[in-house]
Amino acid sequence: MNAEKRKVLEAAGWRVGDAADFLGLSEEEHRLVELRLAVSRKVRELREKHGVTQQGLAGKLKSSQSRIAKIEAGAADVSLDLSIRALFAVGGKLADLEPTPTKRPGRKKRQLQPR
Repeated sequence: MNAEKRKVLEAAGWRVGDAADFLGLSEEEHRLVELRLAVSRKVRELREKHGVTQQGLAGKLKSSQSRIAKIEAGAADVSLDLSIRALFAVGGKLADLEPTPTKRPGRKKRQLQPR
């Protein structure tokens, strides 16, 4: 969203944020979601680049085509372990993942409270 549109919306009383703000995610939860999305995008990109079908990738992982579809969709019910294994199976490396920002703009860092 461009700055001018944001300014107009905020002046009209709207609050502008991202999905993490809406869901009330902590910084750690936000970073985990970003990691899952980065892995899922890279798996699909590399699978398509190498001409591998979802069924073919599923065979390599001893999984199912529907599970590969869930990996590529970034579904929360797929383990990161399986997602990373899929990344490696299509020739990816951890270095291929886009770095995620450590802090989102406009959010205060939460302090851990002693117990």
